[in-house]
Amino acid sequence: MPSESQIPTASQDVSRGFATRVALLYAATFGMNGTHLPFFTVWLKAVGIDAFWIGLITAVPPVTRFTVLPLVTGLAERRHALRGAIIVTAFLTAIGFSVLGTQHWPVPVFLIYVLTCCLWTPMLPLTDAYALRGVKRYGLNYGPLRLWGSAAFILGALVCGALLDLIAAKNLIWIIAGAAVTGAVASLALQPLDDGGTARPVTGGASALLRDGGFLAIIVGSALIQGSHAAYYIFASIAWQQAGFDGLTIAVLWTLGVIAEIVLFALSPRFSLQPSTLVVIAALSAAARWVIMAQDLPLAVLATIQLAHALSFGLTQVGIMGLMLRNVPGHVMARGQGYLSACGGIVSGLASVASGTIYGNWGQGIYYVMAAMATLGGLVIWLARARLSPQPHKAASGG
Repeated sequence: MPSESQIPTASQDVSRGFATRVALLYAATFGMNGTHLPFFTVWLKAVGIDAFWIGLITAVPPVTRFTVLPLVTGLAERRHALRGAIIVTAFLTAIGFSVLGTQHWPVPVFLIYVLTCCLWTPMLPLTDAYALRGVKRYGLNYGPLRLWGSAAFILGALVCGALLDLIAAKNLIWIIAGAAVTGAVASLALQPLDDGGTARPVTGGASALLRDGGFLAIIVGSALIQGSHAAYYIFASIAWQQAGFDGLTIAVLWTLGVIAEIVLFALSPRFSLQPSTLVVIAALSAAARWVIMAQDLPLAVLATIQLAHALSFGLTQVGIMGLMLRNVPGHVMARGQGYLSACGGIVSGLASVASGTIYGNWGQGIYYVMAAMATLGGLVIWLARARLSPQPHKAASGG
């Protein structure tokens, strides 16, 4: 019988090495998101693009998620090249944002952003698929890996928010592009994650997912709950800026939500509720958050409500990834993630386009629509909870 100082230690070293590399990639990826998500629309407005075009341009990422993204994830999986696909998309994304910074007119910005997002949006589902394979193989927990992405999001948002008070808003795009370059470099640290001779053929497996009512409930429920964040992502910074908050205050507001999200990810290994129950709780929390956000709130109350991001987003993510691990075989995880992102893209894209018009007419009233979306998402998961209960035969099929 091998001693604990030999095989277990080696196995732990491999596990820690994998976890470190994935954590770094999440950090680099979400560090860029921390600059992009709160401030890309501010840059668009600064270069003279109006609310209609802002709504249309910001709808591009979700649209590419249900068009180009599934093709990329499927190709990467068929070629057993998750790592290579992550590297290629990361470097081309950095190039795309660098070119985008040279444009100021709506049409060229829109077209270049479309091409960039075709390469950028597959990065996260590819990374999630890569991470979940390692989580299953090495017995890790998803939350502690993902929290480093949230921590880097905070850093990106704070840096970009502080610089907004020092540089012209039209130069924010170069911070976003620089963060994308960091992500490209970080992707090179990933180790090949082969299947150790146990790879399964993917023939028929991916299409079978789309005939599984439980899987369809996962992707639809996730799309509705996460898609309910659309108006918040697009117009929160603009509304706060119009309310008189400076760049650093806006960054701090975003940061408060992500700090709460980090705490939730760190504590997630201790959660004992079923993943479907976690998602339902998250949906109800999101609905309550958006109803409150529809009001005119003083800064102190707004800052407190931002902490609910841990539940509306973070708990949804933990619950959905738990459901994916239980219900999606490992050999089709990349395509499962692709379908998840594609469905989310359809819902978020429609919500983003609608938000541009609704916000222009109703202002903060858009959040009532978002609350209805989150409630519907929770209802979908609740009705499917019997299908989403632990099923040993599915777990065994994961390879």
